[in-house]
Amino acid sequence: MTSHLATLKRALRTDLTSSLVVFLVALPLCVGVAVASGVPAELGLITGIVGGLVTGLLPGSSLQVSGPAAGLTVLVFTAVQEYGLPALGVIVLATGLLQLALGALRLGRFFRAISLSVVHGMLAGIGLVLIAGQLYALADHKAPGSGTANIAGLPGLAVDVLLSDPALIAVGIGAGTVVIMTLWKKLPGKAQLLPGPLVAVGAALAATAAFDLPVKRVEVSGLAEAIQPPALGDFGQLAQVGLLTTVIAFTLIASAESLFSAAAVDRLHDGPKTDYDKELMAQGAGNSLCGLLGALPMTAVIVRSAANVQAGARTKLSRVLHGVWLLLFAALLPGALGMIPTAALAGVLIHAGFKLLPVKELGPLWREHRGEAVVLVITAGAILVTNMFEGVLIGLVLAVAKSAWEVSHVHIETDDTGTGPVRVRIVGNATFLRLPKILDALEKLPHDRSVELNLAGLRHLDHACMSALQNWADQHNAHTVQPEHIPASA
Repeated sequence: MTSHLATLKRALRTDLTSSLVVFLVALPLCVGVAVASGVPAELGLITGIVGGLVTGLLPGSSLQVSGPAAGLTVLVFTAVQEYGLPALGVIVLATGLLQLALGALRLGRFFRAISLSVVHGMLAGIGLVLIAGQLYALADHKAPGSGTANIAGLPGLAVDVLLSDPALIAVGIGAGTVVIMTLWKKLPGKAQLLPGPLVAVGAALAATAAFDLPVKRVEVSGLAEAIQPPALGDFGQLAQVGLLTTVIAFTLIASAESLFSAAAVDRLHDGPKTDYDKELMAQGAGNSLCGLLGALPMTAVIVRSAANVQAGARTKLSRVLHGVWLLLFAALLPGALGMIPTAALAGVLIHAGFKLLPVKELGPLWREHRGEAVVLVITAGAILVTNMFEGVLIGLVLAVAKSAWEVSHVHIETDDTGTGPVRVRIVGNATFLRLPKILDALEKLPHDRSVELNLAGLRHLDHACMSALQNWADQHNAHTVQPEHIPASA
């Protein structure tokens, strides 16, 4: 009994310290994601609070932490610009209800079937769009809008920065934030007890206050004022095809990001593993409440989750307590948000965007699985050129096409002794994708000799190939040996 109590006390102590670490990591990210999404900073804190107090209590994954994610920033910003802030609650609520339904139907595990190259391409595309947009916020400028417009406007932004002292100061603050976060990881372990993002934002805040620098700061409206539940009239926008498409994009991306994060977190600890269906329902419950509060959508976030595990968390208590600390901060110290320079938050998100780029993985992937690398790059580029939803769809279609091409290998063996019939054996998977190759090989056979076409080695013969081969055999009076599941014909 005594040993059990000692173990419990040790677990509570580690969960308490872990919760403080996660809180310090989550705080600048919650605020930064909200500002980058074009919504009040408090809405990011509300999503973080719900992620801790609601999703954190529910079964699924015991150690991963949920909150607003950089991966959805671009999508949220576009939705708010197109449909208005009141519609955000409707979109997030609908997303949450869809996630609840998918989890109840036990479809959570199927999200693991998404091609890894598409997921990495999606994250890379998000990272590129995030970096391109936040470079403007780094200089206290407003981004033009789409990914391509943001990239096209970068030369003009550079000129504006060089000609403006306030913009140069803002860039210095933001760049300093990135440098501190990068170097912080290289310090000894004990020095990293404080998270890099918090130290970097704290240093930027201190420098801005000490020298009264002329840079933009986070706009604060108060926690109660920021909560804007969707009105009944706002739900009428669900009749718009564009908004429904946005809901589907939110659902697919938030669910995939959460469940892939869960798989990554499971590899970091030896405790109970994730129940994917329950985790999807937990995310759905959290997003449903965030939607009712008019807040940002949530996902499980690998940065916070990894920090939670590495800090020694044992149970879900750590993530629940991190939500308590966020709530206390938002309620008791809201004025502190108004002192944070937006350029510093842009630096935090640029750093997060770079971490989404698979820089180290792309080289080995190109050497070992070139097709996967092509899918990754095209998915990322498609997201940059079009939008998140269309880019992911292009990536998925490309991945399916690549897989179909790879599994439809077919080998044609010809045995011609010079006398008697020419024997042709086709082995593998005969699909319409390989039909031109098959017919080209058959057309090169001698036309003045009989042919024996052996199809018994085919593992798969689709309708297009079967019809074409039967027609060829009929025209050339060829004798065919069919697979067992195909009716024989002469």
